[in-house]
Amino acid sequence: MAAVPISSRPVLFETRDHDRWGEYISGVYGSSIRLGSPKDGLLLRHTRLASTTFAIDDVQTVDMTYTVESLPTLTIGRHRAGTFDYRSEGAEHRFGPGEVFLLSKAEGGPPYWLRTPSGGLQGISVPFPVLGQVAATAETRHPEPLRFTDLRPGTRVAAQQLAATIDYLETSLRDRPEAMAEPLVAGAAGRMLAATVLNTFPNSALVDPTIEDRHDSHPVTLRRAMAFIDDHAHHDIGVTDIAAAAHVSIRALQYAFRRHRGTTPMDYLRQARLHHAHQELLATDPTTGVTVTEIAARWGFFHPGRFAAYYRTAYGCPPYRTLQRDGR
Repeated sequence: MAAVPISSRPVLFETRDHDRWGEYISGVYGSSIRLGSPKDGLLLRHTRLASTTFAIDDVQTVDMTYTVESLPTLTIGRHRAGTFDYRSEGAEHRFGPGEVFLLSKAEGGPPYWLRTPSGGLQGISVPFPVLGQVAATAETRHPEPLRFTDLRPGTRVAAQQLAATIDYLETSLRDRPEAMAEPLVAGAAGRMLAATVLNTFPNSALVDPTIEDRHDSHPVTLRRAMAFIDDHAHHDIGVTDIAAAAHVSIRALQYAFRRHRGTTPMDYLRQARLHHAHQELLATDPTTGVTVTEIAARWGFFHPGRFAAYYRTAYGCPPYRTLQRDGR
């Protein structure tokens, strides 16, 4: 799978050369992409904001056709104006301004043809392994590859939530690149986006536990999972890693936490990281210039306001007071 490049600032490419654009865009998306008319003379521009777990592209394009073999990452499209035409496997689709839609349903999917209108087009790339970190597919022991069953969102509300999530992450990448470069933040942000995508587009992931999952969701499972989280909270782990350590499926893990603790594995992980952030705030000399935001980001909290709210609930004061306390 092609790696998603890391960038703290937009990567800008622009050209009026038709062939150069084709070569460039094929390299960016890791696929064979053939361009139709028009030819040279019209300005084409590409900007990218990226982390290790997802990328957000903005393409200033013209009325042009593309034939794409397949993409190594799941790619969501959203364009600013005009009508976006799409064709694959004999089916034709037309998407209006502002709609979010998928460009493929599975990794290594069939070729497709599309026609972009003049104006801005946004493409959001999520590697399939990141999606797999939050998805449970049909078989407990031998999971099938994740597959989406519709290019369109399941509901209007889900589409709006996805658009809001994309906008939030785009702003975070642009305005807070240092925090977004932290491994735990990048991992958490990617999984948040992946979960929102899975909630938006119909797919083969299963949510409810099977009978086998329910049998696996006993207290021993919970203890294994909690011990793994406590020992690895400083690593970029997700629900897939926790389930593997507990030797159960993702659904069995989630059901064990819900049944025996009334919470989720990721909520327990957040509490463990909050504890570590608290310990670091206590141990840090505030005269060194280290900030609450930096410490929060190191422990996977990329939204300062939410970190402060979690912290106040757990420890009864804002985190900056802990950092500035006297008599350590």
